[in-house]
Amino acid sequence: MQRVVSVVAHLGFRLQALPPALCRPLSCAQDVLRRTPLYDFHLAHGGKMVAFAGWSLPVQYRDSHTDSHLHTRQHCSLFDVSHMLQTKIFGSDRVKLMESLVVGDIAELRPNQGTLSLFTNEAGGILDDLIVTNTSEGHLYVVSNAGCWEKDLALMQDKVRELQNQGRDVGLEVLDNALLALQGPTAAQVLQASVADDLKKLPFMTSAVMEVFGVSGCRVTRCGYTGEDGVEISVPAAGAVHLATALLKNPEVKLAGLAARDSLRLEAGLCLYGNDIDEHTTPVEGSLSWTLGKRRQAAMDFPGAKVIVPQLKGKVQRRRVGLMCEGAPMRAHSPILNMEGTKIGTVTSGCPSPSLKKNVAMGYVPCEYSRPGTMLLVEVRRKQQMAVVSKMPFVPTNYYTLK
Repeated sequence: MQRVVSVVAHLGFRLQALPPALCRPLSCAQDVLRRTPLYDFHLAHGGKMVAFAGWSLPVQYRDSHTDSHLHTRQHCSLFDVSHMLQTKIFGSDRVKLMESLVVGDIAELRPNQGTLSLFTNEAGGILDDLIVTNTSEGHLYVVSNAGCWEKDLALMQDKVRELQNQGRDVGLEVLDNALLALQGPTAAQVLQASVADDLKKLPFMTSAVMEVFGVSGCRVTRCGYTGEDGVEISVPAAGAVHLATALLKNPEVKLAGLAARDSLRLEAGLCLYGNDIDEHTTPVEGSLSWTLGKRRQAAMDFPGAKVIVPQLKGKVQRRRVGLMCEGAPMRAHSPILNMEGTKIGTVTSGCPSPSLKKNVAMGYVPCEYSRPGTMLLVEVRRKQQMAVVSKMPFVPTNYYTLK
């Protein structure tokens, strides 16, 4: 979801360029950076802190980026994602509010079911991606990106005021909870020891409120940003360090930072807002048509529907695709060329894959070049090298679904 832009400077990956307002050297931004409730915990555990989206966050810990990445794939890792914007939408018109802003069918969500959705504008562009959960407590729980914090909050608050002025029953509350992501094949096994609820009954994209290691009021959602099984735990800020400390006592669990988070999500074919999707990208161009609710398509009642819905049946100029190559790693902004050497697109994210030991990337090409198996050229360090359009995810996902 979030624009973590390949913050993998410590393992031989180049740090991709970030706008100064989004990511700056820690030394010049220390006094204005926000800190999560786990800031001192990160320092005590060897976290290498960087400035990201206005927050001080660990890019990695004592382990190398590759070791951390592979540990997540084979065991499980704990990520601090407390910088994400968590909001609660309440009132009898909460679904009306959310459906006035996103492309998904929020009304059809069962109690405690969630979905990935998109804020869109009237031109069909993606303003942000977010997860919306219809809680059994009578509110919508929304998690969106830190890099879009002000924009997303203003968007929702403006719509709340608009509906309230119409006499609608709706309100918004920003949560100050911490958010911890436990990701990897053994995550559920590790967490099960600390909760009374049966996690086998909690499939992918569902959530429940439970006590975790004695901390009450935690919302545990079966989701994540790695392609692995795992959970995100929204925990009262005062209990965050206790919870993280308790989880780390299990030898299966290691801490992981932004660098591993970025390479894991890329292997899983997941978008970074600001890199792979933005206000100039439609859901169809971004290969995210599956987020469009069928009822919403028929009603054409979401922002940008007049642009987006016709694209489902017609042709779009370009599509997001996966790319694989050997040799030098592909990076964001690397030109994509056809076999005749004509530039046809641009890489939006790329890195060496620790799991595959090949270079993976995603980018945009015209539709006629988007078929898997299509051979293309990518220009890296002013040299052209072969790349092949590849299906995503690059590494199979392991989301937990009820058998």
